Amino acid sequence: MYISTSSSAASSFLRATSSYTRTRFFPSSLRNLNPASSSALNNQRSTASVVVRSFHSSASRWCHRLDWRSPLSLRAQIRAFNPVTERFQKQFATMAAEHPFKEVLTSLPKPGGGEFGKFYSLPALNDPRIDKLPYSIRILVESAVRNCDNFQVKKEDVEKIIDWENTSPKQVEIPFKPARVLLQDFTGVPAVVDLACMRDAMNKLGSDTSKINPLVPVDLVIDHSVQVDVTRSENAVQENMELEFRRNKERFSFLKWGSSAFHNMLVVPPGSGIVHQVNLEYLGRVVFNTNGTLYPDSVVGTDSHTTMIDGLGVAGWGVGGIEAEAAMLGQPMSMVLPGVVGFKLSGKLRNGVTATDLVLTVTQMLRKHGVVGKFVEFYGDGMGELSLADRATIANMSPEYGATMGFFPVDHVTLQYLKLTGRSDETVAMIESYLRANKMFVDYKEPQQERVYSSYLELNLAEVEPCVSGPKIPHDRVPLKEMKADWNSCLNNKVGFKGFAVPKEALEKVAKFSFDGKPAELKHGSVVIAAITSCTNTSNPSVMLGAGLVAKKACELGLQVKPWIKTSLAPGSGVVTKYLLQSGLQEYLNKQGFHIVGYGCTTCIGNSGELDESVASAISENDIIAAAVLSGNRNFEGRVHALTRANYLASPPLVVAYALASTVDIDFDKEPIGTGKDGKSIFFKDIWPSTEEVAEAVQSSVLPDMFRSTYQAITKGNPMWNQLQVPSSILYTWDPNSTYIHEPPYFKNMTMEPPGVHGVKDAYCLLNFGDSITTDHISPAGSIHKDSPAAKFLLDRGVERKDFNSYGSRRGNDEVMARGTFANIRLVNKLLNGEVGPKTIHVPTGEKLYVFDAAMRYKDAGHDTIVLAGAEYGSGSSRDWAAKGPMLLGVKAVIAKSFERIHRSNLVGMGIIPLCFKSGEDADTLGLTGHERYTIDLPNKISDIRPGQDVTVTTDNGKSFTCTVRFDTEVELAYFNNGGILPYVIRNLIKQ
Repeated sequence: MYISTSSSAASSFLRATSSYTRTRFFPSSLRNLNPASSSALNNQRSTASVVVRSFHSSASRWCHRLDWRSPLSLRAQIRAFNPVTERFQKQFATMAAEHPFKEVLTSLPKPGGGEFGKFYSLPALNDPRIDKLPYSIRILVESAVRNCDNFQVKKEDVEKIIDWENTSPKQVEIPFKPARVLLQDFTGVPAVVDLACMRDAMNKLGSDTSKINPLVPVDLVIDHSVQVDVTRSENAVQENMELEFRRNKERFSFLKWGSSAFHNMLVVPPGSGIVHQVNLEYLGRVVFNTNGTLYPDSVVGTDSHTTMIDGLGVAGWGVGGIEAEAAMLGQPMSMVLPGVVGFKLSGKLRNGVTATDLVLTVTQMLRKHGVVGKFVEFYGDGMGELSLADRATIANMSPEYGATMGFFPVDHVTLQYLKLTGRSDETVAMIESYLRANKMFVDYKEPQQERVYSSYLELNLAEVEPCVSGPKIPHDRVPLKEMKADWNSCLNNKVGFKGFAVPKEALEKVAKFSFDGKPAELKHGSVVIAAITSCTNTSNPSVMLGAGLVAKKACELGLQVKPWIKTSLAPGSGVVTKYLLQSGLQEYLNKQGFHIVGYGCTTCIGNSGELDESVASAISENDIIAAAVLSGNRNFEGRVHALTRANYLASPPLVVAYALASTVDIDFDKEPIGTGKDGKSIFFKDIWPSTEEVAEAVQSSVLPDMFRSTYQAITKGNPMWNQLQVPSSILYTWDPNSTYIHEPPYFKNMTMEPPGVHGVKDAYCLLNFGDSITTDHISPAGSIHKDSPAAKFLLDRGVERKDFNSYGSRRGNDEVMARGTFANIRLVNKLLNGEVGPKTIHVPTGEKLYVFDAAMRYKDAGHDTIVLAGAEYGSGSSRDWAAKGPMLLGVKAVIAKSFERIHRSNLVGMGIIPLCFKSGEDADTLGLTGHERYTIDLPNKISDIRPGQDVTVTTDNGKSFTCTVRFDTEVELAYFNNGGILPYVIRNLIKQ
C-alpha cells in the first residue's frame, strides 16, 4: 500500500479506516437500511466502531509525532510506532474493492512513467449531465463519490448532486465532507475551548476522551490579536508584538497547548500573516494526494472570508465555529444544494482602475441581484485579464455580496501563481494532470462547452471606474467622481446607512486643537485613520505596490500626510514586506507614515488602537463626523473605531491619496490634494500611477524565492512564541480565576438522554430590531466600553482598564462574552424609542437596563426571552458568539424577516429557534411593539416537525400570526432535538 508523505496522510488514513470499517463490516443488505430505524445496523456499527476506536486511540498517539519529511518511509514509521497498524494496512488495501464507486477509481499516469496516484473519475461515470455542471458543483460531485459509503454519504446523494439542474431549485439537502478546516485565533480559541470542554464531558460520562480529536487536517493561524498601538515607527512591528504577547499570553499558551493536545492540528504562530493570505500562499493544496488518492482541496473556515481561497480554485467558505468543530470530528456537513450564479467577465480594466474598484463594483451588482445562499462562479474571456490576486480580492468579498462562494475554476493563471508562490514543478504538474483528467480544469485556449447556471450576470471590465464604498456598509459603492456630492448628502440626510443628520448651522464647524504643540483642526469628513489593512487587498501586489508608487510620487512633489492622522500598514504576509523592500517603495510609505505595524488583521476588525488623546477630544467635544479610510472589507458602524462614524473602503493607493488630502470631502477631479514644494497645486492625477508603472513594479519585485523563504520558516515561530511553556496533559486544567479562558456551561448536567423538542411559552421580548442587524451588533467585538457589564465584571476581578484588551481576545471566556452580547454602542432597539445604545427595557418593570442585566433579570425569574428582527438578521462576520451569547442570555427564539445563512445555522447549532415572518409581514405590520409575551407552539415530538413548516405564534394580548420554522434540514432538526450540535456530536460519539 502506498502512503503519501503529505502532512495530512495520517488523518486521511484514520478517515479511510473509518470509512472502510463502515463498508467492510456492514453486510450490503444492512447498508441500505435507514440507520435511525435499524437496530441491526446499529449493532453492526457498534462492532465496527470498536475496531476503529482501537485503531484511532493507538494511531492518534503516533500520528502527531511522525516526521512527514523523513526519508524513512511513513509506512516504516507507522510500524515502528505501533505494530497493530499492520493489520489495518492489509484491510485498508482492500478498501477500494468495497467502495460503491470502485469501478470509476482510475490511475493517473505521470508523463515520464509511473503514476501520480488514483482518483475517482467523473468522466468514467459516463453521465452527460456532469459536462453541463458548473465547476463548483463538480467538486461536490467528486466529494460525494469519493466519500460514498451508503451510510454518511449515500448513492442517492451523488444522484442529487449530478441532477443539480433539477434538484437545486428544490432546496435539496446533501452531505459534504470538506478536506480540511481553517481557523483564526479569535474564532479558534472558542473552538479549542469547546473541544477541551467536550473532552471533559466525555470523561464525566465515562467515555473515551480521545474521541474528541480532529479527524481532518486543521490549520489555525494566529492573526487577529495584534493591535495598532504603535505607528509611524521603525520599531512598530516589534513593539506591537510585545504588547500583543503581554495581553494574550494566556490565550497563546492555551492555543499552544491545543496544538500538542489535539492531533492533526497545525498552529501558525503570531506575526506570520493574515490567515486568508497564508491559506492562499501556503496552506492551500488545490489538489490533495493522500495515500495515493487524488482529490480536490476543499475547506471550511471559522472566518467568513475563508472564501478568499476560491480565487485559487479551492472550494471554501465560512461556517460557524460550531459547524467547524463538528466537521473536525468527522461529521459530514449538511448543506442545501445551492444555486449557482454564472458571472461572465469580458474586456479589460482601464488604465488606473484597481482590483478594489472592480470588487466594489461586483459586490454592488451581486448584492442587487440577490445571491444569499448561492455559489457565484466566474467565467468568460475577461478571466485571462485578471491576476490570481485580483481573483482572490473578488472571492474574499463573498460575504459582502452575500454568496456562499465566489468561485474561480483553476486555469493557466492559477498554475502560474502556484509556481510563483513556491509550489514545486512536480506538484503543479500533478494538479494540472488531475484536474484535466477529471474535467475540472478550464483551458480558455480550447472551445468552451456551455455550462448551465441558475441565473446569469455579465460585466465588461472596461466599464469599471474608480470608487470607494461607504460610509457605513460594504456594498454602498460610490464612484470617486461623485464622492464629494455623496458625502455632503450624507451629512444632510436623516440618520441611517446614508445619513448623519448634521444640523445646517453645524455643517461648517471647525474643531481647533493642538497636536504635538502645533495648531491643528478637524472638520466633518476629516480623515483621522488611514489604514492599509485586511486580507482583501494585502494579498494583491498590484495594489500594494500601487500604494507605494503613490507615496513615492507624493514625496517627490513635496506632499506630506498630516501628523495627527493615524496611518498604518499591516501586510498579509512577510512576502509583502520583501517585495516592498525589493521595489524600494517601503521607504516612501514610511515617509508618509505608513510604517509596517504588524502582520495580521487589524483596523478592519476594530484593532485600530486608540487615537491620540487630543484628536479624540476634538472629535468628541465638537461632535465631528470623523472619517476612516481603509483597504478592508468591513465598515459597519462602530467596527473600525468608536470615534470614526464614517468609514470608507478603498484600494491601498486610494487610502494613501485620502490620507494626503486629509479629508473625504474632496473632488479629486477638480480640487487639489495639496501644495507641492514649489508652491504649485498638486492634483490626484499627479500622484496616481499608470497601469504600466504598476505592472513593471510587480514584474521586477515579486519573486518566487520570496514565498519559499517566507514559508520555510513560518512554523518555526518567534522567540516570544517559542518561550511559552505549556503542560502536556490531554485534559485542560481550567483556572477559575482566569478572565481569558473559562470552562463554558454548555454541557453542565448533560446526560445521554436528549432534551427533546421545546417550544416557547409566555416569553418576553428582550430586543426589538429593524433591518440589517449584523453580527457586529450582536456579537462582542472591538474594545470593551468602560461602563459596560463586561467592564464591571473585569474590574471586580482586579483587571485594570488598561488591561481590558478586546472582546475578540477574550472569546475563550463565556462570562465576559455573555456580558458583551448586544453591547454595540450603535445598537438601535425599538424598545428604546429611537435611543441608540446597548440597553433595553425590562418589560415587567419598565426599567432601562443594559441588555445583559435585563436578560439576567428574566433568567432569574424563570422567564424565556425572544428577539424580534427585520431583514438580513445576522449578516456580516460568521461569529459563533452571535449565537452562543444569546443562548447564554436565555434567548429561545429569534423571529425575523430573513436571516444570513451562517448565522441562522449557528442559532440552530446553539438550540435557538429561528423563525421567519411570512412574506410581506414583520413586527410593525403585525402591530407588535415588543411589550407582549410570546408563545411559540411547536409539536411535542421531533418526528412531527418538518424543515420549513409553519407554526403559530400567539401573544398575551390576543394577537396570532404564522411563521416559518427555519430548520432547513433533517440534520438541523436532530441538532435541535439534542439541544445543539455539540451535545449531538458527544452523544453520537459515545454511542459508537
